Parts: sequence; structure tokens; C-alpha cells
Amino acid sequence: MLGASRRSLDEARGALTARSQADGTAGYPELATELFSVARLLDDNLELRRLLSDSGTDLDRRTALVKELFTGKLTERAVEVVVDVVGRRWSEANDLADAAEALGAQALFLAAEADGSLDTVEDELYRLSRVAQGSVELRNTMSDRWLPAERKVALVRDLLGGRTTTATQVAVEQVVASPRGRRLEDALTELARLASDRHGEVMAEVHVATPMTGDQPTRLAAALTRIYGRSVRIAQIVEPDLVGGVKVVVGGEVIDGSVARRLEQARQQLA
Repeated sequence: MLGASRRSLDEARGALTARSQADGTAGYPELATELFSVARLLDDNLELRRLLSDSGTDLDRRTALVKELFTGKLTERAVEVVVDVVGRRWSEANDLADAAEALGAQALFLAAEADGSLDTVEDELYRLSRVAQGSVELRNTMSDRWLPAERKVALVRDLLGGRTTTATQVAVEQVVASPRGRRLEDALTELARLASDRHGEVMAEVHVATPMTGDQPTRLAAALTRIYGRSVRIAQIVEPDLVGGVKVVVGGEVIDGSVARRLEQARQQLA
């Protein structure tokens, strides 16, 4: 998202957080599921998302349409959140569906933060993103445009049932049911980043040849915190092909101090 849409999403997130602080997060997992369903409806209906995102259309008309569509089908709280979102400015019609999904994820993470499971959810999403990255079969199955969304969700439930938190499973189900052209691993990584934002943290992927031991993770996190000026949380990923050293990925930035990288550089210089 760019421009007006980015500002609108930030404001909508702030409004949802303020609502949770005022009223508590009871029912927020249900709210998340409802907002995900709204996102999927908008994905499937171009005319609807154009109408609801068009700031040139009278706000009262857009609000009335939201209430007509969702009153009695969603909880009152979910309808109020959708009304709030529709009342903001969006640069592109597709941004409205993105916003509904992002707010659904935030509702999940607010509930997880309240019950103390947010760290676990964040770690699970990162690890699942790496599983997806390493499995061509899984990526192909979940991106198969001919495989019904219901079947993909059923596969996720078979794979994850009882093995992750409910919040993680619900988030993954949303991603596979509504991929919107995203790669599975990228969508999961973005969800993990949104979870880390709830802590005001930066998530760093730390790729190592063998697991770090002792206080190594703590010292590395402290060093990265000094570099980025924000608290850094580490997701450790073991890759024996690195041989030694460490590769750190923070957002789109890569700090590659691995032996494999140095060997590749040496080979390039010799060539």
C-alpha cells in the first residue's frame, strides 16, 4: 500500500488497538474470523470493493450498504470495524480487501498478546514460512488455482491440527483460502512481521550452519538492537550448507557473514 491507503490502514489499526484497550479482547478470535470473511468477500466481488472504497460515493450510502450486507451475519463489533474501514480513504479498491485481512490478523494478535501466546504465534508463523519455502510440493498445492479453497483449508487443518496455536492455524487458513497472487512463504512471513510489530520489535532471521549455543542468541540480538535502534527478536534457522558463520535477514536487508558466502566470493574473484 502507498499514500492514502497506508495512512488509512495505520489509522484503522490504531482504532482497533484503542478499542481493544477500552473494551478488552474477549471475542477477538471471532472478530478476526469475521474480518477474514469480509476480506474474502471483497476479493471475490470487484464491483463491491470498488463501491465501498470509492471516496466519491456518499459515505452514508457506503455505510448503509455495509450495514445492509452484514448486520445479522456478523457481530455488531465486526460491523462497526468494517464501517470504520469503509469510511477511510483508499488509493486502490484492492487495498480495502488487504485492510480487512490485516485487521483480522491484528485482532488475532491482540487476543494472543492478551493471553500471553503472541511470542509462540510469531515463532510458529516464521517456522511455517520456512517450511513452505523448502517444500515445492506444499507451495504448488497451496497455489493450485484449480484446487478449491475449502480443500486447501482442510489440508491445513490436517497438517496443523493440534500442532500449533489456534491463532496460527486461523491465520494460515486465511492465507491459503485467499492467496491473492502471493507466495505462501511471503504471506506467512508478512503475518509473522505483523505479529512482531505488536511488540514494537524487529524480527531478524538468523541463518546458521549449526544451532547457536549459550548466550550467543542474546549477544547477537543485543548487537542487532544497537544497529537498528529497536528491540530485535531472533528467529533461528539452521542451514548446514552455510558451513559456518551467520547470515542475518531483517526485512529486505541481508547481512551475510557465512562461510558459504565468502567461498562464493572467492570463487568469483578467481573466475
